[in-house]
Amino acid sequence: MGDVTRRIGLSLGADICWPACYEQLLERLQLAIPWQGDTLRFSVERVTIEPFDLRQPCRYDLVVDRLTHWYHVSREWIKKAVVLDGLYVFNNPWSIQANEKHTTYAAMMRLGLKVPATWMVPPKSYEKSADLEPTLARYARLFDLGAIGERLGYPLFMKPYDGGGWVGVTKIDNEAALRAAYEASGTKIMHLQQGVLPYDRFVRCIGLGPQTRLVNYDPAAPLHDRYRLDRDFVGDAQRRELEAITLVINAFFGWDFNSCEALLKGDDWHPIDFANACPDSQVTSLHYHFPWLVKANLRWSLYCAATRRPMRMNLDWGPYFEAAAREPDYGARLAACAALARRHFDAERFEEFCARHLGHLDAVADEFFAGPAARAAVRAKVEALYPAHEVEQFTELFWQRIQAWRRAESAG
Repeated sequence: MGDVTRRIGLSLGADICWPACYEQLLERLQLAIPWQGDTLRFSVERVTIEPFDLRQPCRYDLVVDRLTHWYHVSREWIKKAVVLDGLYVFNNPWSIQANEKHTTYAAMMRLGLKVPATWMVPPKSYEKSADLEPTLARYARLFDLGAIGERLGYPLFMKPYDGGGWVGVTKIDNEAALRAAYEASGTKIMHLQQGVLPYDRFVRCIGLGPQTRLVNYDPAAPLHDRYRLDRDFVGDAQRRELEAITLVINAFFGWDFNSCEALLKGDDWHPIDFANACPDSQVTSLHYHFPWLVKANLRWSLYCAATRRPMRMNLDWGPYFEAAAREPDYGARLAACAALARRHFDAERFEEFCARHLGHLDAVADEFFAGPAARAAVRAKVEALYPAHEVEQFTELFWQRIQAWRRAESAG
């Protein structure tokens, strides 16, 4: 019995602002949590990239991972640490590697979510291989691209089946545009997805553990203005529904941190892009919402590290499919799946932990995000992305939006 340190690792790429804020807030919290006869303290360090022995013990209790998508050495180190050492990591690395947007569409369609009608089409061209010609000659069938477009209706969207941060996404208004986009798509395998136009709201719901935040989103705006500052832009029932959708998606695929893009048309939410398991975390895009993200990350990572939350390596989709099959009504089906998701994320236990041990986080964060250390983190990220003559302008813009967040939080 005595002092025990839980170690948190940050596996980072180009991240600058949020890790600096996370680290400094953790230090200012001065945590000493009584836990099962011990006093828990927490340390954080940045995970390095270097050769490793597969049997080398892992020094961390939890890792917040931002590299798995694109840096294979980090991904493989994390996978070995989960399997051999029982590491808990945001997010499940096998799920990120295996479950592209195509799979997420199919799974959520089976759960009854209102994903727009989506077709997959064979690629326009192929990489040459020894078996390509006989395979295509025997099994590939000619198809009428225009007939698919007519069936879906215009406008529709062509986009890569496996995602890619808006890369390759094209709005298609007619058959001529569809054929031109397909001709230019090369070897990429594409989805054609029915447009939900006009829509009433384009919303991103960020999920971090059992925590969610709805953000009004404008995809046509410059990057620094896409995440809107307004609050209360949907009704309570609409908010609760999208929060439930987001939690179900995240729990289903083993993602602690993910965002769900959905279009609201009338009373219906249409999820259109929800395999975003490395969501935007930078102040240069989130600005007003950035402090919420840092606090949510702290809460969930501290909870998981403190409680030694076990890592679920294998996904079990059966209970969700069974719950959906039992409920013919959409609302009841979503509620049943959301209950499974809240159980997956230990929602009640998490909320109790935060109330008991992290009640001072809001006050500490308010003070921090008013001070020079937070402003320095904002400026460092701006300097990394903007030309020198724009650094002061955008540092001040993002800083003032953070101050607007502080005022709104103080007002309740």
